Amino acid sequence: MAAKKLIVANWKMNKTAKEAASFITDFKKLVFNENPNEIVICPAFICLNESKKLLKGAKISLGAQNMHFEEKGAFTGEISASMIKDAGCKYVILGHSERRNYFSESNELINKKVKTALKNGLKVILCIGESLRQRENSETMNIIQNQIDNCLKTVGGEGIRNVIIAYEPVWAIGTGKNATPEQAEEAHQHIRKILAELYNAIVSKDTRIIYGGSVNADNSKELFSMENIDGALIGGASLDAKSFAKICNY
Repeated sequence: MAAKKLIVANWKMNKTAKEAASFITDFKKLVFNENPNEIVICPAFICLNESKKLLKGAKISLGAQNMHFEEKGAFTGEISASMIKDAGCKYVILGHSERRNYFSESNELINKKVKTALKNGLKVILCIGESLRQRENSETMNIIQNQIDNCLKTVGGEGIRNVIIAYEPVWAIGTGKNATPEQAEEAHQHIRKILAELYNAIVSKDTRIIYGGSVNADNSKELFSMENIDGALIGGASLDAKSFAKICNY
């Protein structure tokens, strides 16, 4: 349960390199110089190199939205861990619900990616969460357990230190709907319980667990006030420099 919040911008398939440069230039002027939180921006692959240049010297980290589990090879259109690291990335988002839903990524595939990312010295933002149907059927906690068990399979005590878990209820992503702070807190508490069982109480306490799902400048402060919420993975509200800065400066 970290005092410093981790606030991650996931731009998804938005912004050209020119637009990314304009955002970063504006954002650096808006965010507090001595901001107490850790900020990460995850642009599209084509924007990474330009973003790296503009973020030099700023207390803002760079992340990628995805990667392949193989180190290299005949995988047309894919990007490796070493490539994104070379482009300046410290973080990588894995297992996002859009990857699971639109590209049929399984827990087993995500597990391979997690292990490759950790092997290459990247910090993993592992996304987990339930669909609306699963929540309505009271399956939320079982789904979370299954995703964590399988996505972190054979990830040991050293590896888990570089994993951040992003709880993102699928029904709240890009829908304008949002889990209440109490619902999010309940899920985060359950995740800590699972981590304590899989690893130990220290890992459970120290692992950053952030919330994703229609987070914006209006609801972020209340979400951040919850004991077990260590930050946020932000989609739409991170595309506007003023909006994202307001969240980061909360």
